Amino acid sequence: MKKFLRARMVAALLSVSVSASAAAMAASTNDASQSPLPPLAQQWLGRWETNILHESETRYCDTEMGEELGWLASPLLNGFYYGYLATHDPKWADRLIDWTDAIIRRAVTEPDGYVGWPKPNVDSANRPSDTVTDNMLGEAMALRPVVLMAGEIRKTPALNAKYGAKADAYIALAEKTYEKWDARGCWRRTDSGGLWVFPMFGIDSKSGAWTDGYARRTTEGFSAPANKENLIANWLIALYDVTDRPIYQQRAEQWWRLMKSRMTLRGHGRYYVWNYWDPAGPWDYKPDGSPRHWIGVHANGGYYAADVESMVIAYEHHLVFTRDDIARLIATNRDFMWDGRFANARFRRIDGGLPDMRWLMTPGVLWIALVPYDPTLRKVFEATHNPVSWSGLFITPWYIAQLQHPAFSSPQEMQNAPAP
Repeated sequence: MKKFLRARMVAALLSVSVSASAAAMAASTNDASQSPLPPLAQQWLGRWETNILHESETRYCDTEMGEELGWLASPLLNGFYYGYLATHDPKWADRLIDWTDAIIRRAVTEPDGYVGWPKPNVDSANRPSDTVTDNMLGEAMALRPVVLMAGEIRKTPALNAKYGAKADAYIALAEKTYEKWDARGCWRRTDSGGLWVFPMFGIDSKSGAWTDGYARRTTEGFSAPANKENLIANWLIALYDVTDRPIYQQRAEQWWRLMKSRMTLRGHGRYYVWNYWDPAGPWDYKPDGSPRHWIGVHANGGYYAADVESMVIAYEHHLVFTRDDIARLIATNRDFMWDGRFANARFRRIDGGLPDMRWLMTPGVLWIALVPYDPTLRKVFEATHNPVSWSGLFITPWYIAQLQHPAFSSPQEMQNAPAP
């Protein structure tokens, strides 16, 4: 059952993408200037609330450890955060606080004095099987909405009066978590930037001490695939947004520079293509010189949703990616992956009011982070989105938060959109 739930979450995240900074822009607008919600969004909001309240009964915050903090707990945390941005109802902040505190209560102090959420290492080829290990990706995914909510608490007087001390503690925890992974030698510089590696060591289940790989922590490791690097970068830029500490922006920017250096142009410079994984240094090769992972473009275009989300966030922070890059990503998703079929789409409603778009969904996925920048993608999104799906837990309030911002009321083609 647990494997099924994780697969469900992975599939949802791979087929959708959201931009945190665009939603934060929506939240920065006061209630008086917000645009009224269209009827479709009002309907979505009610259905979403019923769904997230039901899903929150799972209480993954009381059980999950390691990478599952990301795949199973973070969708609810993100849903609470974006739910607050969409409604300004403090009950969503209350729920995020409840889940975050439940996760923190279960933290374990590890041999180097840092806290983590380790679990038995049963499925990794990188570390011995008789270890327990925590997971940078899971922590980054879970802590990102917590950091962003802490920022909202700090700048909202009513929330700050109630939860200000907790917000400070959450940010301190996130900063210590960054410090932990940096101290463990997981950051590596490259000629084009930098990236994070997953460590080759863990905690010995019998002795409670590090395995011998800890002594080689600065030279060994396994570079994460691009989608995981980008999810970590999103957490770092959220930390920068809330703390103004340059190191977090610098690390995110260095990854984005490496990411862009790996992207190639196709179709006479109109489309972007990039590999799911590339080696970054000697640690990514076996003793015989072969790479430790296959290299190539993944057959499932959904694996690139997290990459696109992160590139949009970088663009919105005026870092690395330009308006031309966003235009190429739009063309890649809209015209290359879908072979022009968006232009001929007809949105016929079927039983229950859902659109008959199943024939259109077979060739690829919709990169949701691009929806604010292209009216065709927005039209397809509004026709196909299911507010009570697993991904709808966070996509639905994210989109509703953006709809309330006047600048989003009439999306324009990229060539007409202002540069950041």
